[in-house]
Amino acid sequence: MKLSQRVARIKPSATLSINAKAKALAKQGIRIINFGVGEPDFDTPEYIREAAVDAIRRGHTRYTAVGGIDELKDAVLEMIRNEYGLTYGRENVLVSCGGKHALYNLFQALLDPGDEVIIPSPFWVSYPDMVELADGKPVFVECPESRGFKLRAQDLEKAITPRTRLLIWNSPSNPTGVHYRRSDMEPIAQVLLKHGHVAVVSDDIYCRILFGDHEWCNLPMVEGRLKDRTFIVNGVSKTYCMTGWRIGYLVGDRDAVRAATDIQSQSTSNPTSIAQCASAAALRDHESEIRSMVREFESRSRYVLKRLLEIPGVSCPQPDGAFYVFPNFGHYLGRKYGGKVIRDSGELAQYLLEQAHLAVVPGGAFGEDRCLRLSYALSMKDLEEGFNRLEKALAALEK
Repeated sequence: MKLSQRVARIKPSATLSINAKAKALAKQGIRIINFGVGEPDFDTPEYIREAAVDAIRRGHTRYTAVGGIDELKDAVLEMIRNEYGLTYGRENVLVSCGGKHALYNLFQALLDPGDEVIIPSPFWVSYPDMVELADGKPVFVECPESRGFKLRAQDLEKAITPRTRLLIWNSPSNPTGVHYRRSDMEPIAQVLLKHGHVAVVSDDIYCRILFGDHEWCNLPMVEGRLKDRTFIVNGVSKTYCMTGWRIGYLVGDRDAVRAATDIQSQSTSNPTSIAQCASAAALRDHESEIRSMVREFESRSRYVLKRLLEIPGVSCPQPDGAFYVFPNFGHYLGRKYGGKVIRDSGELAQYLLEQAHLAVVPGGAFGEDRCLRLSYALSMKDLEEGFNRLEKALAALEK
């Protein structure tokens, strides 16, 4: 069967691929410690589950408006007012089947062939492929570990051309856990103000999972003049432990949101009605449960960083939020096991899966081949055992 040319340009998600391999080994009775997981290890809070059951009992099981129910849109708008200090109307909101779906719809609505999208690297694995599916051109700007994996204003300035359409902004970051402070964002905002043809896609999916003294802010909160050309993408999956419910949302320019809604109408139509009702409840209640989860992630992050920095040759910036670390294992590339040279992050990840039964995600999928992404959305027992295995496996490699 002949396939389309666009299929040849798309790579399978590295994170989903690793999880699939780990599950296949687990079915064979092998105990896998899965550092590749991209979802909280907490259950969906009870009040959210009860809201879903109540929606079923009340008969909210039919089609809804393509772009989402008003109750959920209003909950999104209320959260944006409270957390961002920004005001929008219902016409500025699209509810989709997850944050990834919201991004996909937006790129399809905005990008023409050859339009350039600036993606700071390291980056979430799906950004480049979704841009290419919309016939856009990903433009990667390196943000090395030596600069804290953060984009600098001068590097952004150099990357902007007349064909630049979008800048993708993700903070706290997947895969690095790095969050930009206001002082980091102010020079970025000044560059963007000079280039009115560049819009911002602010992927804020981890905005509530912040540690220490980090305050939540994104670019339009730092510079209000960017509000009209910023698209906020978020969802309930990470903050409310609702990854399987598949609810995300897009907030931004009315015309672009309407176009993205039209695209959604010809693909999935509305997101699941029951999940929408549960998400409206999630956004409006029980802050204490969020704070408890974030405290636990912060505690784990300190343990994970301590264990990583005890491994010879490994470096890693301190995570500011989310539930990932992105340590540099370049010290171990070029080493051997069983006569085979481990040349890149993919081969190192494969070695750890096969020999130590550890699932990690290769950093090459995120734009930095010396690193591995490790999630600490695991119990402390699994984290301790996982790092014991990791240390042993790395020590077994031959120089």
